[in-house]
Order: sequence, then structure tokens, then C-alpha cells
Amino acid sequence: MTLKTLGSALLAAGLLTSVGLAQAETVRWARSADVTTLDPHVFNTGTNFVLMHQMYETLVNRSADGKLVPTLALSWKMTSDPSVWEFKLRPNVKFHDGTPFTAKDVVFSLNRAKGPNAQVKSLLASMEEAKAIDDLTVHVKTKGANLIFPDNLTNLFIMSEKWSKANGAAETQDAASKTENGATRAENGTGPYVLASREVDAKTVMKLNPNYWGKGQAPLQVTELVYLPIKSPATRVAALLSGEVDFAQDIPAQDVARLKQDSKLRINEGPENRSIFLALNVGAAELKSSNIKGKNPFSDLKVRQAVELAIDRDAIKRSVMRGLSIPTGMLAPSFVNGYDKAMAAYPKADVVKAKALLAEAGYPNGFTVTLHSPNDRYVNDEAIATAVAGFMGRIGIKTEVSSRPIAQHSVAIVKAESDFYLYGWGVPTYDSAYIFDFLVATRGKEGRGAQNATGYSNAEIDNKIISLSSESDKAKRDATIKDIWQTVNKERFYIPLHDQVIHFASVKKINVPVHPDNAIHFKDVKFVK
Repeated sequence: MTLKTLGSALLAAGLLTSVGLAQAETVRWARSADVTTLDPHVFNTGTNFVLMHQMYETLVNRSADGKLVPTLALSWKMTSDPSVWEFKLRPNVKFHDGTPFTAKDVVFSLNRAKGPNAQVKSLLASMEEAKAIDDLTVHVKTKGANLIFPDNLTNLFIMSEKWSKANGAAETQDAASKTENGATRAENGTGPYVLASREVDAKTVMKLNPNYWGKGQAPLQVTELVYLPIKSPATRVAALLSGEVDFAQDIPAQDVARLKQDSKLRINEGPENRSIFLALNVGAAELKSSNIKGKNPFSDLKVRQAVELAIDRDAIKRSVMRGLSIPTGMLAPSFVNGYDKAMAAYPKADVVKAKALLAEAGYPNGFTVTLHSPNDRYVNDEAIATAVAGFMGRIGIKTEVSSRPIAQHSVAIVKAESDFYLYGWGVPTYDSAYIFDFLVATRGKEGRGAQNATGYSNAEIDNKIISLSSESDKAKRDATIKDIWQTVNKERFYIPLHDQVIHFASVKKINVPVHPDNAIHFKDVKFVK
């Protein structure tokens, strides 16, 4: 969408005025990409989650300091049976269609989110059964004493069982196909905002829920949200500068300094609980995009080590990220339980050593490969991929960059179609098990490994990952986490690049603080006089 087209669309909708905010209660919110679907249990992506949190709600949520706070559940505790968690639900809550919220809706939603097409199912891999004890009490039985089960629920949205079944959405939309269900373009949550209209890849309008249970508890000053996906970074920034949008995410690193100097704008920044990394297909017999036939170069550890040594993380920080990244050698940000400063140390680029390792592995002349990257999801994602390709070329690995929208990129990862790809991963549970469950575990093993498109499979590591969801001794659990990380770091089927630093840009009248999870709850946003 061009800036001119965007402006015309907003004028037609009556959302623009000459200066400042369109209305004191309206926020026009720009991001780099649209959500892939409104079905809340399909893709495990932050872009989807942030929008879903405006319309749907979870049992628990996380405050800016990382603590769990009540949402649809008022309290939660481990019962006398350490394999059973009890959730006491908030009374007098209604879905947007007026249907009362009850324990049956929670049980339905948890079972739905564990379904075969749900890409969030790894979060519930330890759940054996969810049971409604009464209208406002739910018991969840896990496979052993899962110490962090509530931490897994911050992005598991609660749907109406009645509405879902009546609208052909009893099961999660299939992410790997183009089929839709009743929840793909419609919603019926309990959240502070109700869907008013949706134009895919153009505009989603949400209005304040007049019957929201949180009246008097949250400011609710934003009464209308207009979500505008603007793929072009330059157009997105121009829309903010011209006053056509009020709040923007996904600010390019190269524009931050300039925006900070604009007196009409407010720029908030902070480290994100998200790592950006490269993933290598180590499990295929042959890489689809390589000129090496009959074998897979990435299956050789020496080749993976060579790839890492070819990459100059400091140069990426300096030249691509304009200083706005935290280089790392560990696929876990510092917020996460299990983070180890020593493991986060990374080697300096060494072209000579990298070439020697390639020669030892039998590839003295290198090989060809395609690096897939999103072009609308992470800060300067396509530019990072281009820089990586340049570094790879220095050691003889001729790398072609193929970029695509995150919606296509996510589906390709679900289908495990890429030999080599750039990706990012946030950790809403603040625990390493979340990374292991989705990215390290063998795909399909007890519902885990949904985003592991590398083909990596290690039965011993799988068993250790599974044990984390039932180990009641925290010291033993943490020791197992460390053991798993040591193997992951040694195997290098993922090559971490850096942790993101994120920026929120807005007109002065809005102050949206940066959350480590890149989360926003507009019900809590206040206008500043």
C-alpha cells in the first residue's frame, strides 16, 4: 500500500484530521505485516498474538516486570495432587455476542489449542486433561508436576465453545493449507475491543467493547483501534511523520536516530525477549537448493561451524542494525530461565579458519544454497539476510537470498520446506523449555517440535525435554536445562545472531511503554496531556 493509497483509504473512512490524533480516543496503529488469520490457535507468531490480545483474552497475562497477573483466571494454584493445577475464573464475564464465559469454554479452548492443526499445541504438551469442576473452576491435569504450566498460558486465548461450534470453528484452521473456518475472519472473544471490520492486508478496525468486564479497572481511553499493515518501512515511517498514523511498530534501525530528533514524536525503546537466528536443515539427505547432490553439507558439524565463523555479528550490529542489537551466541535472551552468559559468548569472524573447516569437511570449493528470510517481520530482517549471504560468499558458500512476507515464511517453516532460513523467537514463558518444546524437540514427538524445521532429532535430548514438564525439583530441572543447552550450542543447527532492541514510535499524546515481549494492551494505554 502506498502512502497516497493509505491516505485515501483513511480519508474515505473519516479517520484523518489535519493534525494530531484523528480523535482523542482513536489510535491508528501501523505495523509491517498483517496477521495471518484471526483464528487464535493457529500460528505461534508475535504479530498474531499482539492483535489477538485486543479482542481475545487469556487466563493469565504477564506484566512489564515479567510477573504473571490475573486475566480471565483470578487465581491459580497447584492442588494437593502436584499434577493438578486449579484455576478459579473471573465471574460475570461475557463474550462479545453476550454469551456468559464459563469453565466449559476454558476446557474447550485448551483442547482446541492442543488439536492437530494448532501450532501452539507444544505449550500444552504436558496436559493430560482439562476438566470443568463447576462454572468458575477448572482443573488441569499434567503429566507429572509441571512447575511452570501457568506460564505457558499467556498466549492461549479463550474462545466461546457455543460460538465456535455454531460457526464451523470447533477445530483450528489448518495452517498448512489455504482452507478457512469461521474464526479466520471473525472473532468472539471477551477482550476490550470488538472487531468492527476487516480488510485483509489493508485495515482492521476494532471498537471498544461496551460490556467489557474491565470497566473501572483499566483506563480504556482508546475507544477505537485502526490496525494498518504497511509493508514498506519508508512508507510506514512517512505515515507517522505526516500524522496519518498515531503509533508505529517495526521501526527500521536506520530511522530511529532521525525520529528521536522530531519534537512531535515519542520514541520508546528497550531490549526484546526475542532472538534472531539462522536455522540449518541438518536432517535432509540432500539440500533442495544446493549444487551438492547425494548428500547434505549442513549435516556435517564442521560445515555448521564454518558457517558460524563466516558471520561477523559485530558488523551486523554496526552496519545493519546501527548499533541497535545485542549480539549473542545463545538462542535465549537474558530474560529467560536457563540463560548462561558464558554460552552467550560468540566467536569472532574468522574466514581463514572457516575455509579450513569447509575443506576438512570435503567442500574446499564451497557450495550453493538459498537463504529464506521474512521481509516484514523483524527489524531489518531482509538486510540481515543479505549481510549473511555476503559473509557466506567470503568462504565460498554462494548464498542466494529469497525473501517473503512472514505469512508465507511461517507456512514454509510449518511445512519444513527451507534448507536455510532466518527466523526470530520470543519466549513468553520466560523459560528455556518453551524454546526446546518448539525449536529443538523432534517434530511430532508428544506434540512438540512444531517449529523445528531443521530435521534435528535426538532421542536423548527429547527425553530430557519431556522431563522438564514433570520435574518437581527446581534444581534438578535447571540442571537438565543446562545439559540441553550444552548440546544445542555444540550441535549448532541453529546459529544465533542477536537479540532485538525494539522501538515504539508515536505522536506525543500517546505513551506506549516497551514490553520485553513486544506486547501491547491498548486497554491500558493513556493519552498524555
